[in-house]
Amino acid sequence: MLRQQQQLRMTPQLYQAIKIMALPLQELRTTIEEELERNPALEVLEDRSEMSLDDAERRSHEEQDYFDDASDSGYLRSKIGDTREDARRKFIEGVLTRSENLPEHLLWQLRLQPISEEEFDIGELLIRNLDGNGFHRDPPESLVKPEQLELMNRIKEMIQSFEPVGTCTSGYHESLLVQIKLHPDPYPGAAEVVERYLGALEREKYKEIARGLKVPVEQVVAIKEFLRELDPMPGRSFSNEQPRYVIPDLMVKLQDGEFAIFLNDQDIPVLTVNPFYANLSEGKAKSTEKAVKKFASSGVQEARWFIRSIRQRSETLLKTCKAIVEFQREFFRKGPKYLVPLALKNIAEEIGVHEATVSRVTNGKYVQTEWGIFELKYFFSSSVPGSSPGGTRFSKEGVKEMVREIVEAEGRKAPLTDQKIGELLAEKGVKIARRTIAKYRKELDIMSSHHR
Repeated sequence: MLRQQQQLRMTPQLYQAIKIMALPLQELRTTIEEELERNPALEVLEDRSEMSLDDAERRSHEEQDYFDDASDSGYLRSKIGDTREDARRKFIEGVLTRSENLPEHLLWQLRLQPISEEEFDIGELLIRNLDGNGFHRDPPESLVKPEQLELMNRIKEMIQSFEPVGTCTSGYHESLLVQIKLHPDPYPGAAEVVERYLGALEREKYKEIARGLKVPVEQVVAIKEFLRELDPMPGRSFSNEQPRYVIPDLMVKLQDGEFAIFLNDQDIPVLTVNPFYANLSEGKAKSTEKAVKKFASSGVQEARWFIRSIRQRSETLLKTCKAIVEFQREFFRKGPKYLVPLALKNIAEEIGVHEATVSRVTNGKYVQTEWGIFELKYFFSSSVPGSSPGGTRFSKEGVKEMVREIVEAEGRKAPLTDQKIGELLAEKGVKIARRTIAKYRKELDIMSSHHR
């Protein structure tokens, strides 16, 4: 029995096109360099990243240097310009601004202690085991032999007293207890509140805590103020995470009331087929030249397909960004709070491609806007129902931005609980549960009202 069916065959060329579609700008440049080395039929017509200073300045003035004239000071500036002066400045800044990270700071203090070599080795193991907050990654008991446990506990207590006080602990709960214990003037009852009533204190159950401690409510409020002076995550003050620079693939700029989209193709060389190989592949070959002609033809075909894949990536990227701008016009005009719900399917239907293509082309690609640099995937957000009569729906990212604004506007002495944040959101037409607010707050790296 014969049966007809359609199948998509994944050819090497199709696989290459899909791979190139997904590459971020930096990786695309590397892939092009590798292909140029592999295929002699492919050559560079113009390498815009290696222009002379005069050419670069002329091009900069001609194109108004859109990508270099960015509103975000964190934007990685173009290579064009006085590269020697930039290198000198970066070197000086690197020397002057290099800060000490948490392990280095703790190890420096450990070296000042009158301890044995064995004790120092255990201390170094404990310090190397700390995360960015100053907490144990693995249980400290697993780092030493059973006969060294007592010694390890003594060294651990020593490190806990180092600056910043409260590191080398299992979490913020133990860290607060250590800080209270080592505080020169701890407030009476503070340790007991942390041990027994921290959750109640976060929910502002002052009367409940006062009854349990058999103290006035005013004393509970005073304990809360004392705990505010402590740092629940002491290691963060020594965080030395290097900034991860990204090069925007695109820029969206408002000009004369309309949005203009620019493709950052400066780091992508203009490619062409080598004329010598093209002539070899198209000429009439003699019998002795068949192998040469076959080799040249294969190289030329691969070069043309590679060039076509690069062009397709750029065209799809521009189409995708244009569609995103159309759907998210309010965001580009007014900011992140105005992001609306958007699905991959919406953009796929708009530009006539599969959802998987939109996913690939937006992953790891960044756009420069008036509000900063964003990954294209940022503009796709799920829907949060509104409570207004019109049934307005908000995007998850838009609601998170509202939460951020509410927290930033709160007073230092009156941090808002999740419940209160929910009430303020409801006034704006956003009705979400308290646990959802807590989830968004954690995603924004915002601590609870008690720890703020």
